Amino acid sequence: MGYSREQLIEAVSSQMPEKRWIHTKGVMETAVKLAEQYGANPEKADLAAILHDVAKYWPVLKLKEVLVDNGLNDELLQHDKQLWHAEVGAFVAERDYGITDREVLDAIRYHTSGRARMTLLEKVVCLADYMEPGRDFPGVNNIRELANHSLEEALVAGFDSTISLLVSRKQIIYPLTVLARNDLIKQLEANS
Repeated sequence: MGYSREQLIEAVSSQMPEKRWIHTKGVMETAVKLAEQYGANPEKADLAAILHDVAKYWPVLKLKEVLVDNGLNDELLQHDKQLWHAEVGAFVAERDYGITDREVLDAIRYHTSGRARMTLLEKVVCLADYMEPGRDFPGVNNIRELANHSLEEALVAGFDSTISLLVSRKQIIYPLTVLARNDLIKQLEANS
């Protein structure tokens, strides 16, 4: 059976601390605004935003189990655990909540890492996650400014902030994020 929006909200909000639910509400609001501004589907943006962090607070062992037992992207196991919840979240959205829309599932799957050739919806949800009103990190206001006129420029700034942070911490950078950034730069160059 399909879940109503209210049932999804209830199910997701019960799996995370209040602070993270406030973040999720910010992503929902921002994703819908960006979708309306840039011509993506606002209902799909809202749905992906509701579910984007559904597995964020699952125990690491449970995330690993879902990745391994279901033949998901196990390359993620070589990378930061912060990336795991997106892949698991897309799987859970389909398995547990009956979401079958591939575009919505991919927006959940790539909201943390990005990827080359991101769809409009993926860009919207990923960017909304970076810049929702509760976010506060160096450069976030610049990302918000850029989002007024270019999804791609704002996302490049977002990925730059993530990559810079990882470099400063001497941490591994997930290759998909580098590919996403490079692809967005190529899109900007092609359109300039």
